[in-house]
Amino acid sequence: MYPVFYYVLLLLLYSGKEDIHPATEQIYFADPTIFYEDGKYYLYGTDGFNADSGFHVAVSGDLQHWEKTQDDKRALSRGESFGSKGFWAPQVFQHNGRYYMAYTANEHIAIAHSDKPAGPFRQTLMKAIDANVKQIDPFVFKDDDGKLYLYHVRLQNGNRIFVAELKSDLSGIIPCTLRECISAVKDPQPWENTQQVKWTVTEGPTVIRRGEVYYMFYSANDFRNPDYAVGYAVADNPYGPWKKYSGNPIISKSITGSNGSGHGDLVSDKAGNHYYVFHTHFSNGKVAPRKTAMIKIRFADNGNSEGLKADALSFKYLAYGR
Repeated sequence: MYPVFYYVLLLLLYSGKEDIHPATEQIYFADPTIFYEDGKYYLYGTDGFNADSGFHVAVSGDLQHWEKTQDDKRALSRGESFGSKGFWAPQVFQHNGRYYMAYTANEHIAIAHSDKPAGPFRQTLMKAIDANVKQIDPFVFKDDDGKLYLYHVRLQNGNRIFVAELKSDLSGIIPCTLRECISAVKDPQPWENTQQVKWTVTEGPTVIRRGEVYYMFYSANDFRNPDYAVGYAVADNPYGPWKKYSGNPIISKSITGSNGSGHGDLVSDKAGNHYYVFHTHFSNGKVAPRKTAMIKIRFADNGNSEGLKADALSFKYLAYGR
């Protein structure tokens, strides 16, 4: 028979184990994004366990089966690019034959480069994009004319989504092009502020173009709020004005069954189907580590911009080895 203290020790070690060390198969990237090239999908996001050290990447050939990179090396590591903490919301894009990662660190936006989609992404000159306010959640959109636009969130009387044209060398924005796009104060919708807070939140923009219509997917409410959710707005040019969809939100806990369903990116599979990758809370009672999920998005066959829907039956969590 073992002494009493042995059983007490076991109880301390194993109680709450699921909360401290969740199942290793589940992917825990918050604010996820996916980049596709040459038959491979690259998944990045805010590290659910250590957001102060950079970003990991997972790779898939079909959006279903995910693997870690060799030695699970980070796509971007602290010390090789701007920032010392708070590495959030990366996005990878290609420009002039090179790969770039726009990301948040220290509540500022920076852009690093690499020769491969999996990284490592680094900066020659470790600095953020100049701004007179804190800014987060970058998304770089390339229009049909080749111009690059930086959609991002400015912490300015709330979390508000702005856009500006990027300089061709990606060193910063063209200041005279800066415009506000979306907030929970401008044309507010009830779902955007369910707790009636003074500092409202709209964030996590993703922009695509279909024909002559620009779509912006965005999230609203504080990410810790169970009602964190995704809506969209449309415009006829990159600057707006943006018209919010009357049926928002299109992704929420009522669709997924999971609290905090939001902040992600749109991706298409090889068959042309569209998916939104995003995160949810860890459980109904615990926010972190946030879990990575995906849901199918259907655009109206008749081209009606008011016909975009999320397919609740397609909702699934992403995991390694599946």
